[in-house]
Amino acid sequence: MEKQIKISTDDAAKIARLARLNLEAETLQRFAGQFNDILDYMDKLGEVDTSAVEPLYSPVEHGTVFREDVAVARRRREEILANAPASDGQFFLVPKIV
Repeated sequence: MEKQIKISTDDAAKIARLARLNLEAETLQRFAGQFNDILDYMDKLGEVDTSAVEPLYSPVEHGTVFREDVAVARRRREEILANAPASDGQFFLVPKIV
């Protein structure tokens, strides 16, 4: 099977400009080759029959690190409002800002 060029040196130069890189022609040629190697490998992976493989989101089992979301009253309103410079007995009072 003949290797087809998918990314040209000009394409690599465009990608480099998008990444705000100023690269020499030799480097652009090497990068174009590397891009093509990656794309060829992706094509090879695309040929693999995965019809009997179950989808996998992660190879590692992740347990949730979050606690259960349960509402708990830890303080009484009076205790909280006692820290406020001003309150109406139910809410904090703050200066009006226009």
